[in-house]
Amino acid sequence: MLIGTLEWNLEALAKEMHLTVSETLEYFRDGRRCSFVTERRIAREFINGRIADSEGAAYDVFDLEENKWEVRSLTDRGIYFCPSYMKGSGREFEEKGFLKKLSEIEGYFVAKIAEFPKIPVYKIQATQVLKWHKSGELGGSSTVSLSKMEQLLKSIR
Repeated sequence: MLIGTLEWNLEALAKEMHLTVSETLEYFRDGRRCSFVTERRIAREFINGRIADSEGAAYDVFDLEENKWEVRSLTDRGIYFCPSYMKGSGREFEEKGFLKKLSEIEGYFVAKIAEFPKIPVYKIQATQVLKWHKSGELGGSSTVSLSKMEQLLKSIR
């Protein structure tokens, strides 16, 4: 479910960062870099919550009721829902750890940073992600392409 859009003035941001517009787009469309900003803006602007106490926590933000949420970036390369420790060189998906994560969080806020400087933000319950996993929609490692994720987002009622 779309909950809002985060927006920036691209030209002004590039100027303030002393970067070209192209460099700014490259930087903010990279989930490893943009997540620091999107987590904080989502917590403050959309859920009146707060960020996790530690970058190493198994979740990114708390809502007003202290529910735990993950923030994920949807890039041109796609998105993953498994814990971060399962992504990267030499790391493997482990279903038990993925299911444990789903049981510990309320869900995900998905920031479609592929569209930076206007980032649509979606709220997805952990139960929905579990349904997608059980039906095989997420593939074997909980990673899907941008186009597949767009289809899944449209399927949420």
